[in-house]
Amino acid sequence: MGGLALVSAVGLAVDDRVLVGVPIWSKPFKFSVSLLAYALSLAWMLTLLPTGRRVAWWAGTVVAATGSAEMVLITLQVIRGKQSHFNQATPFDNAVFQIMGGTIVVLWLGALTIAILLLRARILDRTMAWAVRLSSLIALAGAALGFLMVRPTSEQLAQDDAPVVGAHAVGVPDGGPSLPLTGWAETGGDLRIPHFFGMHALQVLPLLVLVLAALAPRFARLADERVRLRLTLTASAAYTATFALLTWQALRGQALFAPDGATLAGAGAIVLLGGAATALSLRQASPSPTRPEEVV
Repeated sequence: MGGLALVSAVGLAVDDRVLVGVPIWSKPFKFSVSLLAYALSLAWMLTLLPTGRRVAWWAGTVVAATGSAEMVLITLQVIRGKQSHFNQATPFDNAVFQIMGGTIVVLWLGALTIAILLLRARILDRTMAWAVRLSSLIALAGAALGFLMVRPTSEQLAQDDAPVVGAHAVGVPDGGPSLPLTGWAETGGDLRIPHFFGMHALQVLPLLVLVLAALAPRFARLADERVRLRLTLTASAAYTATFALLTWQALRGQALFAPDGATLAGAGAIVLLGGAATALSLRQASPSPTRPEEVV
């Protein structure tokens, strides 16, 4: 994925072709960078497993192989100048997309296997254990949003032989005005937003634990593992709620930066409740009562 990201970066610089409203090499570039972070995170998480490593090795290999196959097909379609996702214009294009769909299902099942192993594992650091478990579950939910994108839109259902079936955007056609860098729809909903946000919980929550541990020597309250655990659970809950809000916003065909009152109310509730929970989490945990036999 690192190598493909470099190749795609060169493609962005020297190939001026545009596909569905964005530079044609932007999709393999974004996908390879995202899969690079995802694979590195999973590989590190596998090292935390005290048991079940053989099953985990096979599951990780499945994730790596299917992810690589997906990228080969995406890059093939870029070279051909064709859309990879949702493309049913020709039998070949349809076959490519069907194979891509199959590889993603197998990849998701491999990631699910790893998540189950992490849920059952007795990881010594409780704070990291919960960060790893919860982030893997949120990432699975984020990845599963990809299955919603293959649903035909009302316009596609009205066509007898639609060349494209499925879409990233909701309420607006793919290829319209988009946000810079990401390519997300600017005037309507876009399921790629919660898809991206959910999948990268795999990096955000464990990184939060590492930051809290690094700050512990400077802040006495963070030196208490129970405080760090409460903060991690609070952050996980806020992340999950934000993921749900972004999904709801996208499904209603609402642009990310044009929220309505209901979306703003939901965001405000997350901020207020998250802030209150953080304040409570930072309270110094009471010391454990001293047992009689420990009294000198």
